[in-house]
Parts: sequence; structure tokens; C-alpha cells
Amino acid sequence: MNFYSFAKGVVRVVWTPFYRYEVIGQENIPKEGGVLLCGNHIHNFDPISIGLTCPRQIHFMAKEEIFRVPVLRTVVKALHGFPVKRGKGDRAALRTGLQILNDGHVLGLFPEGTRNKSGELGQAMAGAGFFALRTDCQVVPCAIIGDYKVFRKMKVVYGNPIDMKPLRERKASAMEVAEIIMAHIKEILLQYK
Repeated sequence: MNFYSFAKGVVRVVWTPFYRYEVIGQENIPKEGGVLLCGNHIHNFDPISIGLTCPRQIHFMAKEEIFRVPVLRTVVKALHGFPVKRGKGDRAALRTGLQILNDGHVLGLFPEGTRNKSGELGQAMAGAGFFALRTDCQVVPCAIIGDYKVFRKMKVVYGNPIDMKPLRERKASAMEVAEIIMAHIKEILLQYK
């Protein structure tokens, strides 16, 4: 058993008495191959919610500030997290993300780029579109629904993979694709809220 699986088991035991998850659409996550998993971002706990409910191990982009704290850096790296400099064209983070997808793993990211505490979806950033267009990965939208109040139910809903073929063929822009991904996340939120 690797550290990721061990940590997931430990967190599940500690976490689930406080936050009860209803998970919908797990079958929409391809069992193999590169997957870009894109979700809304309402709380610092979102990576935990997705990590606990996704059947595959996820590599998350995380803001570089986390990696300045030695203990956090060690834990996040062990859980397949890697740093990204927000608000800049971080070429190293882009290369790492492409490599993860091309190696057939799951890359998790939040297209808004930062938390939106209002619960409403914010403006997408082009990063999600960049990864979706530059690889042959499956793109799966995901919605986290709830307010992280102790003992209240949370929902994590995985939507159907988005058909990227026509967008790739007509060479759509990264921003357009990111907005399409966000539209799919919004549809899930409206359907399951």
C-alpha cells in the first residue's frame, strides 16, 4: 500500500463521522488513461472531498504558498500535489500537468483558480482548457455541493466526460474550452443542488 492509499484510508475514518458524503456519478470517471477532473472550488477542504470520493489517485495543482511550509510541503508532495504560481504563466506547472495526463493519471484542478466563498461559480481561467486541448485526456466535470457544516450532508457529483473531439479538431481556444468546462459544472450544480 502506498502513502496515498494509506492517507486516504486514515482521513476517511476521521472525516466521515463529521461530513457525510453522497457520491453520484463515480462510474463517469474512466478507469484508466489520462483524466482531467475539473471541479468548483468553495472551500479549502475541496481537494479532500474529491480525493476521498474519486476511485483513482489524483494529482492536484496547489498554490505555491503551501510548499513554503516544510511539513505541508512534505505531505502535499506525498499526496501527488505539485506547486503552481497563480496569476502567472507557470511553465513548470504546465509541463508537470501535461506529463501527468500523458502518463495516464488523473489531474485535478479548479478552473476558477481560487476559492469562491459565495458558492457561485466564478470566471474560468484558461489553464483547464490548455490541458484539455494539449492532451488526449478525458475531461470530467465535478461539482461539490454543501457548506461543510459538521454533520450535514455533502454531495460530490461527477458528470459525464465532455466530448473534446470537435473542440480539438476546430482548434478552439483554451479560454473557450475552459468556459465550456465551467458550463458543464454549472449544469451539474443546477441539477443537484
